[in-house]
Amino acid sequence: MKVTNKLRILADAAKYDASCASGGAGRDGFGNSAGICHAYTPDGRCVSLLKILLTNFCIYDCLYCINRKSSNVPRARFTVEEIVRLTLGFYRRNCVEGLFLSSGIIRNPDYTMEQIVEVARILRQQHGFRGYIHLKTIPDADPALLAEAGKYADRLSLNIELPSKESLARLAPEKDHLRIRRSMGRMRTQIEVSQGKNAPPFAPAGQSTQVIVGADRSSDRGILGISADLYASYGLRRVYYSAFSPIPDASDALPPRPAPLLREHRLYQADWLLRHYGFKLNEIETGADGNLNLEIDPKLAWALANQAAFPLDVNRASREALLRVPGLGVRTVERMLQARRHHRIRLQDLSRLRVPIRKVRPFVITPDHRPRPADTRTLLASLGGPGQRDLFAG
Repeated sequence: MKVTNKLRILADAAKYDASCASGGAGRDGFGNSAGICHAYTPDGRCVSLLKILLTNFCIYDCLYCINRKSSNVPRARFTVEEIVRLTLGFYRRNCVEGLFLSSGIIRNPDYTMEQIVEVARILRQQHGFRGYIHLKTIPDADPALLAEAGKYADRLSLNIELPSKESLARLAPEKDHLRIRRSMGRMRTQIEVSQGKNAPPFAPAGQSTQVIVGADRSSDRGILGISADLYASYGLRRVYYSAFSPIPDASDALPPRPAPLLREHRLYQADWLLRHYGFKLNEIETGADGNLNLEIDPKLAWALANQAAFPLDVNRASREALLRVPGLGVRTVERMLQARRHHRIRLQDLSRLRVPIRKVRPFVITPDHRPRPADTRTLLASLGGPGQRDLFAG
């Protein structure tokens, strides 16, 4: 098979792995077959990565996976040398800034992990490659192979796949919840050791994981609870959420309909509140079914449920309080804190900072503004939907 055909198949197959910031379907300069994802370096830069699989052959039969053993899809496999050439070619033409490499399991976990590590080793040692490398690791592989992967990769990821160990056992019987957790623990230890003085580097951009949303009956609250535990226990940089989508010839054990993409988006927003806005898990508002409101974002849901905390005087409120105002992000709050050292902030100043005034008005006080019932009605009208009226009632 030609390398271009392999690239078309294996870039498309890689799009189901959400363990980097975003995906895409092609980019000018190397055709429509190559996928792109984005990652953040330790210094905060966003880099574009060639996102491919080593192979979509797999000895596992995970029911939710398009590349499972029993799936009737076109198969392909790169050689180590082909991936190295592709990566260097795209990198030298400034099409990408690095590589995201994952794979189906071929022969056995150790053999597959050896191939993945070999790609990174050759890039670094033989070609002096200085681009970003993100490797998907295999929990069943020998710990020595995972340790070697961290020598060459900027980031490692290891997917827990499903929110509960019961769902994993039912839908992916070849995978083991405890082995995944143990591998995460080993990687955290090695990352922490590498941060010591004169220690060799090990995955300086940390580790991440992916959770499939909607393939089982786990609620959003349950999923966020798992994420909070992963952040605390293993020092993960990111948990990625991937909305379940039905696959051809799917098992009856899977839902017949896809999970709403908006549900995935709300989970990311709630995750952001937990990591960057000082929210606790019990402050994330969910319905009786444990799921987030799809009509409004989680911060606005909290504000509407805690109206006694508002309005806030933007010239006197603390950073922690301002971060809870709907429409105010971390960067905006930092700019506000700097600006109010020199002058009192007015509503028009917020507009210059590109704050969504309609969203902010019901929750803040400025020298030229105090909230009125009309502000709430305007916000309600802009949101639409009968569910919003219930939230504003009382």
